[in-house]
Amino acid sequence: MNVTAPSQPIFLRTWLLWTVGFLAFPIAGIAGDLAAGRVNDPLAALLGGVVTGAVLGTGQVLVSRRRLDPRRWIPATAIGMGLGLLLGAVVVDYGTSLGELALMGFLTGIVLGAAQTLALPAQTHRRWAWAAALPFLWALGWTVTTLGGISVENQFTIYGAYGAITFSALSGVLLHYLLPYRAEAGPAPTQPRIETKA
Repeated sequence: MNVTAPSQPIFLRTWLLWTVGFLAFPIAGIAGDLAAGRVNDPLAALLGGVVTGAVLGTGQVLVSRRRLDPRRWIPATAIGMGLGLLLGAVVVDYGTSLGELALMGFLTGIVLGAAQTLALPAQTHRRWAWAAALPFLWALGWTVTTLGGISVENQFTIYGAYGAITFSALSGVLLHYLLPYRAEAGPAPTQPRIETKA
């Protein structure tokens, strides 16, 4: 008996929902910009990163179909993003060339990936893969955004829509295999009650 037939539509729905979550990126970026302005000094990088991470983490929880615990994921994303952006921005001296932003993204992804990996649920399989993938995916997000002609010289806290869609689509596949969505079982069907007369 084939029990894997529903897996494809379940994957497609959860992946599409996670990918649509790319909309959290520009919202998070606006929040980070309002909180800290341009990422051109350590305080702006740290504060902007924390605010951006908190909003992004919230958005990711909302599109995760309850696979991510907001009590762990949102603080982890905020802290990881803040410290990661601080590290990456300082190392590249707040530069905005393609190479500098890719390196900044890679370094941000190292810290963010480690923090989010610790926040993944206990039943996550091969959780280390998330930490290993995030530096490359974050660097790719900045690369795609820069090549897409976005005004990265404005020193944003996070990459734009092109990079966000790319990241969300690829990370959604990874999240599905590390932490598949399990539909909650409904209540057990009740048997009709048969009354007998004495």
